[in-house]
Parts: sequence; C-alpha cells; structure tokens
Amino acid sequence: MRDCIFCKIVKKEIPADIVYEDDEIAVFKDINPAAPVHLLLIPRKHIETFFDLDREDASIMGRLQLAAVRAAREAGVFESGFRLVSNCGRGAGQLVMHIHYHLLAGRPFEWPPG
Repeated sequence: MRDCIFCKIVKKEIPADIVYEDDEIAVFKDINPAAPVHLLLIPRKHIETFFDLDREDASIMGRLQLAAVRAAREAGVFESGFRLVSNCGRGAGQLVMHIHYHLLAGRPFEWPPG
C-alpha cells in the first residue's frame, strides 16, 4: 500500500528503531511508547485488519506470535511478562491500517484494559 507508514518502514523509506526483521516480519520500537517496553510487530505483507486475513496468512500470524516471544526475551521481560495487544478497526483504536501487535511490558497493567 502506497501511503501505509508501516509499509514505508519495511521498505526503509521511513527510519525506525528495528529490533528484529526477517523475510516476513518486522519488529520495531513504538515512537510514542505507552510502557517502558513498547514494540510493534508487523507482517511485511500489507494486511489492513484481521477481517482481511486469508487462509494463506495463518502462517505469518503464527510467526508474529513467535516473534513476540523472541522480542520479549531479547527485551529482558520474558520472566516478568508482557501484554500483546492488537486493535481491529478504527472503532477499536486501530490508527494504522496495517495489521500489527503492540508488545507492552515493564510496568503494571490493569484489567480490563481501555
């Protein structure tokens, strides 16, 4: 997608503090962190929301989950835990229309969120 900020980060058109990337996934620090550790995990493939997933995307979504565990270990929060959040649609707070997870850690969290 031409105007997607996350697609531009993946293409290196916009700088980001990338902590992990491979052929299918990118993980980078959020520029407006809501916790001491706040990472964004995205597929390189542009998928707007969960409603736009196809069967062929099941593998990449599983890899995003595994990337979250890897990122948590590398950020030093594996033992203390983390919250993995994804908003689906504008009404749920999705600001960038490219499917992504927020990995949040390093502070206490309330329940229910939001």
